[in-house]
Amino acid sequence: MSYAHPDKNLGIISLAAVKQPSDLAYSVESATLAGYNSFFVRSYGHMRQVIMYADLFWSRLPSIHKILSLFLTLLVLAFMFLGNSDKSQTLALPQLISSEAGFTEYEFKLTTMTPENYAYSITKGDSLSQIFDMLRIPQATMYEILETDLALLALDTLKPGNSLRFWLDSRTQQLDKLEIVFSLAHTVTYQRVDGGGFEYKELIIPGDWTQEVLSGEVKGSFYNSASKVGLDAGDIMEISSLLKEKINFNRGFRLGDTFQIVRSKQMVKGQETGETRIEAIKIINKKREVTAFLYNNSYYDERGTGLERAFSRYPLERKLRISSNFNPNRRHPITRLVRPHNGTDFAAPIGTPVLSTGDGVVIEVKKHAYAGLYIKIKHGQKYKTRYLHLKKAYVRKGQSVSRGQKIALSGNSGRSTGAHLHYELHINNRAVNAMSSDIPIMTEIEGKDRIAFKKMVARYQKNMG
Repeated sequence: MSYAHPDKNLGIISLAAVKQPSDLAYSVESATLAGYNSFFVRSYGHMRQVIMYADLFWSRLPSIHKILSLFLTLLVLAFMFLGNSDKSQTLALPQLISSEAGFTEYEFKLTTMTPENYAYSITKGDSLSQIFDMLRIPQATMYEILETDLALLALDTLKPGNSLRFWLDSRTQQLDKLEIVFSLAHTVTYQRVDGGGFEYKELIIPGDWTQEVLSGEVKGSFYNSASKVGLDAGDIMEISSLLKEKINFNRGFRLGDTFQIVRSKQMVKGQETGETRIEAIKIINKKREVTAFLYNNSYYDERGTGLERAFSRYPLERKLRISSNFNPNRRHPITRLVRPHNGTDFAAPIGTPVLSTGDGVVIEVKKHAYAGLYIKIKHGQKYKTRYLHLKKAYVRKGQSVSRGQKIALSGNSGRSTGAHLHYELHINNRAVNAMSSDIPIMTEIEGKDRIAFKKMVARYQKNMG
């Protein structure tokens, strides 16, 4: 029997010819040394060739190239020997600008950082859990903030470009405050309070608004034509939802149709915040003029007739018992922390149809650890509604819906003590009591308002041409 060694240079050793264990050891050692000697002889020859070619290459280099090469070599050596200083430094706060940035990129000790805060710019694909882990903030703290955010759901609306700012307690290194910067005009702050837990505060700055006129010709689809002149997806969906009773935005346009849009941009201290508002619309569709004008946060045609259909007071087919009323000052029964109840709870059995209370555009369909499956709808410039703890959603983000349309089935998802529907109404981004607040009612502008409205329409018509 023979055994082939895995290194072919060691040859084949015949075990049958070996009589004693010592002979076997000697034979293997001899064969191994012979193989290694052969390997080193060949390697030495290759090294001599490499050195010879390198010497020839160096001798042919111009003098200036030789000097530069020596200088760069010395610079690298100096960096290697002098760059590994262990001296502790107080570093300025690094601004983390992508999800790939981690603590390994910043070699510092937490105890030497001044001040104790971080800034993080949201990028596509980020998750809140990932960001907290990267900053070494416990997941338990994140869930405390999510619980506080249940009344607002601000963290669910984060998108690329928004910023998070973190403040750490200088003594305990615990998170003391988290701030979301949606824009220069909109921030939400979560502050740790005595006894543990967080409370939130939302700041919305009115800012100044500057107008611009965007006009174009419909070539192909209205969506693509409007996008080319600078209207974003939200603006276009709002226009189509507002005028869907008068224009078929899918197939109702033909060659030669035109549009003029007056849009305002919000400014704070001379900078754009990213918020926009449609002020006036004029569309020439098949030789007829279709218009809409914003007046006192509602839209009207050129005659002063309201374009937005009336709201329903209840998001259900029939009135059900209210199990919990709107209460913005509610406190937790044990912790005594402020936990606003920004909506109305209906004792709806699981599977009860949920209806949109007005015409609008769906802007959120999401699952949340505490709110469960929920839907958010925008109704023009002034109103928004939310429907929480759902079992199933029948609509998607970006879809236009009508008043009374079935959008979901009620459920018991998220943190819920029993099956119910939580319904919210927001006016100008503020939660209000949906059971008692004024809701949109289709009307005509009359009296002194009509005179002011006519003057405004004339001004817009002149600007749009």
